[in-house]
Amino acid sequence: MAVADRVNPEHRKLLRVEERNRETPIEKKPGWIKTTATVGSEYTDMRNRMEGASLHTVCAEANCPNIYECWEDREASFLIGGDICTRRCDFCFIKTGKPTEYDRDEPRRVAESVVNMRLNYVTVTGVTRDDLDDGASWLYAETCREIHRQSPTTGVELLIDDMRGGEASLAQVFESKPEVLAHNLETVPRIFKKIRPAFRYERSLDLITFASESGLITKSNLILGMGETWDEIIQAMQDLKDAQCDILTITQYLRPSPLHHPIDRWVKPKEFVELSKIGYEMGFAGIMAGPLVRSSYRSGSLWARAMKHKGWEIPENLKAIGASAEQGLGVGGGHARQEAATLVARGHC
Repeated sequence: MAVADRVNPEHRKLLRVEERNRETPIEKKPGWIKTTATVGSEYTDMRNRMEGASLHTVCAEANCPNIYECWEDREASFLIGGDICTRRCDFCFIKTGKPTEYDRDEPRRVAESVVNMRLNYVTVTGVTRDDLDDGASWLYAETCREIHRQSPTTGVELLIDDMRGGEASLAQVFESKPEVLAHNLETVPRIFKKIRPAFRYERSLDLITFASESGLITKSNLILGMGETWDEIIQAMQDLKDAQCDILTITQYLRPSPLHHPIDRWVKPKEFVELSKIGYEMGFAGIMAGPLVRSSYRSGSLWARAMKHKGWEIPENLKAIGASAEQGLGVGGGHARQEAATLVARGHC
């Protein structure tokens, strides 16, 4: 394939920001931005169960480097609402345009896949659907309800957009009672409008507060390496904590194509370790920080950690997730493979 086809496979007219972005070549990755595939029996079983399924996981579709580890833990992520987003963020590889599909049977089929894959924990996310009056809130809520109905031993995390701040839409999602309600802040105020032009920093914080006040465990994500400063990162973390965010993941920005925002810098593993320490000192219930950490990485264990932090008892039907956390990220289990502390222990600084 020609370079032009790889950069702009649809041969559409580029946005001005895309024209500007492609002037910067794709950056060379440092040595610590890599992972080793370890194929275990649980991963192999899940892969076999997915063959011929009518749905695909985000893990496989996006070639996530953590798929082997997450699937070994019986965790996976699904994308609902189609594959075309009504917004464009400068770091995101999902197509932008006018969505054409809205499948009201999707919740049932996602739940059936969860059952078939025998998942302990599932993250459900989706494209932003500003074309729908409810912002796809029914779709999220029904998917959560259907998973809980068909697979009561599976924990559900909903990773949602801001739904334009509509309280009725958000309330409909919250009432489905996911184990975790996640909404990713992603970056700091100074560059927020440049990176996420259709979102609003304060609106995202308000959403997290609303979810927490609705009795849900809350979660967010920060992507580093897009031009933020150290002090701005710390302030964004504090803003999230003040908004009653329980769980925080922190990751390195990896540029998906030349049309996307150039990488400002590679954040060193020791910096992620320091941010994790600062976050726990702020009072976060669970933090996962590292260059290849993604917002859904080891989500079940982070949920169990947050439950323990809050003094809430893990329901009997979800005890398997809690037991996994005790063996892995929980008490005395060490650090996850992609956690920065693990990379530092291997000699990456």
